[in-house]
Amino acid sequence: MKATANGGQRERLVIVGNGMVGHHCVEQLVERGALARFEVRVFGEERQRAYDRVHLSEYFGGSDAEALAMCEGGFYDCHGVHLHLGEAVLEIDRERCEVVTAEGRYGYDQLVLATGSYPFVPPIEGSSGTARLVYRTLDDLDAIRAAAADARRGVVVGGGLLGLEAANALKSLGLEAHVVEFAPRLMPVQLDDEGGAALKAQIEALGVGVHLSRATQSISAGEAYRYRMNFDGGESLETDLIVFSAGIRPQDALGRACGLDVAPRGGVVIDNHCRSSDPRIFAIGECASWNGSVFGLVAPGYSMARNLAALLLGEASSPFTGADMSTKLKLLGVDVGSIGDAHGATPGARSYRFIDEANAAYRRLVVDASGKHVLGAVLVGDNSYYDTLLQYCQNGIALPADPAALILPQGGGAPALGADALPDTATICSCHNVSKGAVCAAIDSGCADLASVKSCTKAASGCGGCAALLKQVFEHELTARGVTVDKSLCEHFAYTRQELYGLVRVEGIRTFDDLLERHGKGHVGCDICKPAVGSILASCWNQPIMDAALVPLQDTNDTFMANMQKNGTYSVVPRIPGGEITPDKLIVIGQVAKKYDLYTKITGGQRIDLFGAQLHELPLIWGELIEAGFETGHAYGKSTRTVKSCVGSTWCRYGVQDSVAMALRLEDRYKGLRSPHKLKFAVSGCTRECAEAQSKDIGVIATDKGWNLYVCGNGGMRPRHAELFATDLDDESLVRIIDRVLMFYIRTADKLQRTSVWREGLEGGLDYLKAVILDDSLQLGAELEAQMQHVVDQYECEWANALNDPEKLKRFRTFVNDRRADPDVHFVREREQRRPAAPLHLIPTVEEAV
Repeated sequence: MKATANGGQRERLVIVGNGMVGHHCVEQLVERGALARFEVRVFGEERQRAYDRVHLSEYFGGSDAEALAMCEGGFYDCHGVHLHLGEAVLEIDRERCEVVTAEGRYGYDQLVLATGSYPFVPPIEGSSGTARLVYRTLDDLDAIRAAAADARRGVVVGGGLLGLEAANALKSLGLEAHVVEFAPRLMPVQLDDEGGAALKAQIEALGVGVHLSRATQSISAGEAYRYRMNFDGGESLETDLIVFSAGIRPQDALGRACGLDVAPRGGVVIDNHCRSSDPRIFAIGECASWNGSVFGLVAPGYSMARNLAALLLGEASSPFTGADMSTKLKLLGVDVGSIGDAHGATPGARSYRFIDEANAAYRRLVVDASGKHVLGAVLVGDNSYYDTLLQYCQNGIALPADPAALILPQGGGAPALGADALPDTATICSCHNVSKGAVCAAIDSGCADLASVKSCTKAASGCGGCAALLKQVFEHELTARGVTVDKSLCEHFAYTRQELYGLVRVEGIRTFDDLLERHGKGHVGCDICKPAVGSILASCWNQPIMDAALVPLQDTNDTFMANMQKNGTYSVVPRIPGGEITPDKLIVIGQVAKKYDLYTKITGGQRIDLFGAQLHELPLIWGELIEAGFETGHAYGKSTRTVKSCVGSTWCRYGVQDSVAMALRLEDRYKGLRSPHKLKFAVSGCTRECAEAQSKDIGVIATDKGWNLYVCGNGGMRPRHAELFATDLDDESLVRIIDRVLMFYIRTADKLQRTSVWREGLEGGLDYLKAVILDDSLQLGAELEAQMQHVVDQYECEWANALNDPEKLKRFRTFVNDRRADPDVHFVREREQRRPAAPLHLIPTVEEAV
């Protein structure tokens, strides 16, 4: 015990493990005010504080450890929690109630084990010589990245959830990826035979080799590659690196060593209150075994953490009695869902199946013997059915007369299950155990917008998979309370962005004032409608944004056609199509950067960014760049940014198509296209995917027969893999389909909505989008192509246009009546050189500018 400031005693609570579940336990204790009662000490074996393992694969997509962290750096110190990172607990001394580390001994009154699990590496002869790579921690991922640096092919042993994530990681590192699975299907725990076959077909279409029913007997030296995996039956597969992902085992070594009861299949045995066989010691998460089961998902671990926190504080709490292991995932860009009794093991269970071999899609609905209730489901290829089926299953909602209708193609997933059909006990967010009743209570307590509900309940703040259902419930409950759900763009326009786009297009409206007069109210507009309408007008007619009637609609970046940086200066980004540039142009960029003392940075989109330009210098800099043959790179606009490419068949020995030529063609075509949000493209010359096309809004990957097209991916705040949309396209078909996809997105998306979010909310999902674009189900194809061609034909470099117009140049003056630079702007030394102001004779006088 430790004396508190008021003379009381605080119990010593030690938590071993700083993973997601251990951290959530700390969060719960903090929220419930437990720090007044407990002195909390947390031990983490890893060097990093708790991070999000659910999104671990994003580490290869550019996220760093800090971006994946579960809390701000000062969270533990702020709340008085002692955090010991990189300090593993080596022993539990139950007699003295102490935990032992290499640094010392620490007493406890209550002890929580949240040590998680460890990867199982099968005992294969010769595996010790492969560096035994696994896919579990950030350090593991660093080791994989290092091993991949000089590798061509990588193999993952294990075709489960983590195995497929690991395969995607290898693919993202530019390796030829293969998966070896002992079972006869992928994801054998979650999927049945047909579902596994559909997933295999989709993954193989992405260029990943799948080898089922393979037992690796030994690993020896290879001939063409570093290692040879020798399978039972005489077959073999050579590879440069091997990642083992053959399942997990509870990390229960501390419990075993100190004599706690451990389940036959591993895991510290716990009761319904997460208490072990020692009343002072608890276990939560993957290291715990309840009723003989270990739960390998984060949601059950969070549930244990919440129940334990309540128990420690003497609060009423529901006992832990198991967990729903339903899962909705996206593996290598492929939708996979598993709900309840997915295998139909319940006596009397019957199944309905929908099999679409042409698109490698599969859905199975498992119902009880009466045919009135859902027991489980399997989904491969389209998770738009998931939320509805999950609610039927979890809440015992009576099935419709024809249950098969729930999985048959509907152009939008299963028939919508209205929010009013869900009981208050229905779980909306399984990560944080948020029920419909809790959402309703938040609304009743004053949460008037979705952001407030999320903040209050934490719903949709975990994996994010419940966001669409949360929005549906929120809007329904507002309507039920007599509150009109206003979807107007703003107070000036009682229309959505999509409706305004239709009005502009159909009526040929060319100015904001005209649109406001015909369909709006008020006289000037606002910061919401002006940029939204400006974007719509640009998408439709592609007039120069610096035209007098359009300038007032632009935000700061568009107004000055440059990105304002945090110190008030601007960045300049010339277009470098496809990343291809001549030595002469490189020299010009270097000369300009040196002349104006600009900080230079290679961007992720294969361009060169020049930072530190003052406002009055922008025309001077662009004048020199345009004279050298450069164009604006539109880095400041919600528009096409870059088309990234590898070197393709021109140079690469693996390339099967000229990716650079296609990248140049696409960037030249779409370089002036304005859209609801920024657009990024990539073209890879083979399935090694060096251009990272599957993380882009439009991704193109070469095949020996043409091009595969991927759509609606992004690498932003919520990274999303692009989805395979069409295969083996010739050049003309590829461009025509991209025309249609982009113009349909521009036509139907909400303001500031990325293609990934648009696609996730698109009624009908990917199947609907394919029907509209590929099958021309709405007979819009020719119209969309014509609208895109108009934008292409109207293209004009915005900076070249401005430099030729003295009126537009007036905008780039620091003072109206003085030709000098701003005397209040002072530059300090940073990265070696101090920036001088531009020479006075290059700054136009008022008379010259006028």
